Amino acid sequence: MPNSNIRIIVEKNVPFVKGLLDAYADVRYLSAEEITPKAVREIDGMIIRTRTKCNEELLKKSECKIIATATIGTDHIDLDYCRSRGITVVNAPGCNAPAVAQYVFGSIMQTINRRLSAYTIGIVGVGHVGKIVERWARSLDMRVLLCDPLRQAEEGGDQWCDLDTIAREADIITFHTPLTHDGEHATYHMVNADFLGKLRRAPIIINSARGEVVDTQALIEAKKGGLVGPLVIDCWEGEPEINRDLLQLAAIATPHIAGYSREGKVRASQQVVDAMTTFFMTPRVSIPGPLPRACARAVSMAGVEQSYDPTLDSNALKRNPEAFESLRNNYDLREEVPEGAES
Repeated sequence: MPNSNIRIIVEKNVPFVKGLLDAYADVRYLSAEEITPKAVREIDGMIIRTRTKCNEELLKKSECKIIATATIGTDHIDLDYCRSRGITVVNAPGCNAPAVAQYVFGSIMQTINRRLSAYTIGIVGVGHVGKIVERWARSLDMRVLLCDPLRQAEEGGDQWCDLDTIAREADIITFHTPLTHDGEHATYHMVNADFLGKLRRAPIIINSARGEVVDTQALIEAKKGGLVGPLVIDCWEGEPEINRDLLQLAAIATPHIAGYSREGKVRASQQVVDAMTTFFMTPRVSIPGPLPRACARAVSMAGVEQSYDPTLDSNALKRNPEAFESLRNNYDLREEVPEGAES
């Protein structure tokens, strides 16, 4: 019999979790829309995704003690409010980083017809994802520019550059920052008219970070004005209600699925389940099947192309943009890129 003293809500689109905790807790599986203030009033914990906004409005009368999000980011959670209420928040850092890197290079392969060694890639945000993008880009003999002012301040070294340098010199610019609104290096609308006006090489712009990193209208105007080349957009302002003009202008437009690999979902779900069993001191439970293999150290162009073609996902969204949430929730999880350096 489950321990009815532990009450948990699981957002039902979190994969691989169903049934794992049922022997030790009273578990309800709800859609994001069903996770309401009333639903969370008498619960001890939640396992969620980005579609569940955890703020005072949701949690004001809740007994929730822990929120575990099966995502890298936490900008859907009011961390200050949770801290003030003593609510533990756990995320899954790095869980889908290889899949996002796969998305980046799969998209580059579809928009460039020459060997990548001829190109300079600018990586903005060199954390879990950015480090893999950097490593794979070097394995493909690309010139790499790195912009991460927080790491630069902490680590020093001469390997860093600023956004102006990336704007001048990069043929491809890919963003992998969290969404922040405050401080000297806030990322909200960092891709704005000022930045776009400094571009010199009509670069490919890739946003698989957060929608609000990009000022949508400024990017649309830059595209129409010829300042930028192909656009690759996985994260959108206002999603799931996405801008139709940007959708049509984008070479590749996808419904926030860059990180949707089977291995990434297994990692994330296992991390949040572990957080629950640790917090409530119940026996550890494991997702059935083999553990995900390690992220590839190096990749080949052929290996990337064979592992994932993002145009299929793009075509589906462009045919039916109203299906954004459905396409995301029912996504056929892909396998990550295999190991394999260029020959």
